[in-house]
Amino acid sequence: MQRWEYQTMKVEAKGLLGGVVDASALDVLLNKLGSQGWNLVSVFDTNMLHGQSREIVAMFKRETV
Repeated sequence: MQRWEYQTMKVEAKGLLGGVVDASALDVLLNKLGSQGWNLVSVFDTNMLHGQSREIVAMFKRETV
């Protein structure tokens, strides 16, 4: 039977009102987790007023040995 473990990563948006995500820094984090065997399952943002993003939330899973 397959067994999974999960990890959640949050990346805060920057800027005066939020909404600005450093894509290069996000790529570094995603690639780091990918090299450790984590598979990206879902990613979404949390919103503030006027549709600005407060943070990006990414969920990963990998099979346990």
